[in-house]
Amino acid sequence: MFEIFRTTPSSVPRPYGCGRFDQDGVEIHFLLTDYIDMKNELPDPVALSRVIAHLHRTSMSPTGEFGFFATTCHGKVPQRVTWERSWTSFYRNLLQAAIRKDFEANGPWPPLEKVAPIILNKVVPRLLGALESGGRSIKPALIHGDLWEGNIAVRRGSGDILLIDAAAYYAHSEMEIGMWRCERHAIHDPKFTNAYLQQMPKDEPVEEWDDRNRLYCVKMNIVHSAHHRNAKERQTAFEDMCYLVDKYGVYIADARPQVARTESFMQAIEAAKFH
Repeated sequence: MFEIFRTTPSSVPRPYGCGRFDQDGVEIHFLLTDYIDMKNELPDPVALSRVIAHLHRTSMSPTGEFGFFATTCHGKVPQRVTWERSWTSFYRNLLQAAIRKDFEANGPWPPLEKVAPIILNKVVPRLLGALESGGRSIKPALIHGDLWEGNIAVRRGSGDILLIDAAAYYAHSEMEIGMWRCERHAIHDPKFTNAYLQQMPKDEPVEEWDDRNRLYCVKMNIVHSAHHRNAKERQTAFEDMCYLVDKYGVYIADARPQVARTESFMQAIEAAKFH
């Protein structure tokens, strides 16, 4: 919150301090900010997109890299945000850490254990590596990191939009709206994504934007699964991984399975040999 306030002061409640204290043997963390009298309603998509795009455009990573100078938490899950020059490397580490937290919370699941290494070692380098090859590059942008409607305040009276409860780090700006693909959120409505893309056009390769959005949503759903045992989002993340492996997995020539359903992928993965 302090970093977002430093970058775009009008987009968050003014933070004054944070800390921790002990209450009956339980460590409690707190953040003290201005009080906001909020309305219980969704923000205007265009107004929200302008706030988010302004943050993404104007922010400057202090190291010129992706990451953050302190561990941030997505909900209660600590994020792996060690500085990296490459977005591909950073996202791989971020997602890998989230998957580990899911296994800690929910226990082993062999199908996910099989597909996750392919996502991390084959799909991420292929799909995100394209952003940083062929003369292309992406700027590390400060993102909120947990941007669903519950973390967006609309001030009563003025209608000003304020962001709260951030899980911030410097990332590819498109990472921000991976959360908006999650069907559990009202902000899943396409008018929010369309409004954002009017402010921040899709990066090249444009034709792979939807697959990047799907990949970024995998992290959001995995973290949700780590918070909520037996949540359906674990299955959703797994199915999205299967889709991406089928499309971008590196198979031996003529051995790439054509997959329409998760079951057929799991049969194919047993037989196919990967580099």
